[in-house]
Amino acid sequence: MSVTIYHNPRCSKSRQTLALLEENGVTPTIVEYLKETPSAEELDSVLTKLALEPRDAMRKKEAPYKDNHLDADELSRADLIQAMVAHPILIERPIVVKGNKAAIGRPPENVLAIL
Repeated sequence: MSVTIYHNPRCSKSRQTLALLEENGVTPTIVEYLKETPSAEELDSVLTKLALEPRDAMRKKEAPYKDNHLDADELSRADLIQAMVAHPILIERPIVVKGNKAAIGRPPENVLAIL
């Protein structure tokens, strides 16, 4: 079964997670999500696999979160996912997906549970 990592090569945790995968014999498909932004449907699927709501997988300290008032209670799941598509810097990283399972690599060892 294939493994995908939503990766930011500038992020140390993302680099560590990728290295951990490779050390465990996994050659993942690498999606540099800042360059290849996932679609709303893809993000919705990943969030479902993570069993998280969008805000739980968002980087709340990033400027787009504050600038777009993404903490507003009236925003729907679809609204928040669309914000992640429009501003992929908001997507927590790294995310590893294998089949119908996913994990956020913070810490990197979290992803071992889904391999």
